[in-house]
Amino acid sequence: MKKSNFILFLCLASGMLSCSKKQAVLPPFVPVTQTPKVYTFDTIAAWADEFDTNGAPDPNKWGYDVGGGGWGNHELEYYTNTVNNASITNGILTITAKKESIGGMNYSSSRMVSKASNDLLYGRIEVKAKLPVGKGTWPAIWMLPNDYAYGNWPNSGEVDIMEMVGFDPNNVHFSIHDQTNFGGNSKTSTLNIPTAETDFHIYRADWTPDGIKGYYDNTLVFTFLNDKTGNSATWPFDKPFHILLNLAIGGDWGGSQGVDDSIFPTAMQVDYVRYYKMITN
Repeated sequence: MKKSNFILFLCLASGMLSCSKKQAVLPPFVPVTQTPKVYTFDTIAAWADEFDTNGAPDPNKWGYDVGGGGWGNHELEYYTNTVNNASITNGILTITAKKESIGGMNYSSSRMVSKASNDLLYGRIEVKAKLPVGKGTWPAIWMLPNDYAYGNWPNSGEVDIMEMVGFDPNNVHFSIHDQTNFGGNSKTSTLNIPTAETDFHIYRADWTPDGIKGYYDNTLVFTFLNDKTGNSATWPFDKPFHILLNLAIGGDWGGSQGVDDSIFPTAMQVDYVRYYKMITN
């Protein structure tokens, strides 16, 4: 009788112990999803030149590439660093190409380069400009890397926000160059702007880690996306760049149909250059 009671006690104790060890019920597993990054741009320019002071461009904002020799594509001008070819009057920068002998070349012009204080790594670059008239002209608003981290051109990239050749007036081109896409194989979009030579228009690049987009007068004309492979051959645009403004004469493209000497002097005019920083949301 005592033995059976002891067994009964063990059975009851065992049941109570098992009840006390019941596991807590866990909530269902919910995978965590990463919210995609959204890139926008400041509404106040972090760096700008409104060209409000007459005379030479601000030396704190601009330097110059100086010289001749063709600049890698048989251009015919000699670039100077004087008001003879780059000057400001009444809020407008004028880059003037002239027919004159200088430095062994038969034409003079200017190629302005934004200084190191304007290092750009992502952001919105906006330039309001009126383009020159005449066969043989080759104006450009463009960007090059500060340090050629991935090697010489085109490996480290180039962004052409605006290019036009005078023999094909009003057809304006936005392009990028890299190790995969360069020269005649560059990624390019073209828009006909009937008043490119007679009125000011806004040429813009929106540059983010996702890609580069080009806009003319706020109309999207160009898209180049980062393939996210981490390969600089297809995306070298993750390093600081700077802005260039120049008016070339002749060259492999601009001079492919010759130069009309009756057009000189001819000029590209710029109302402003503005850079807005990128915001990551």
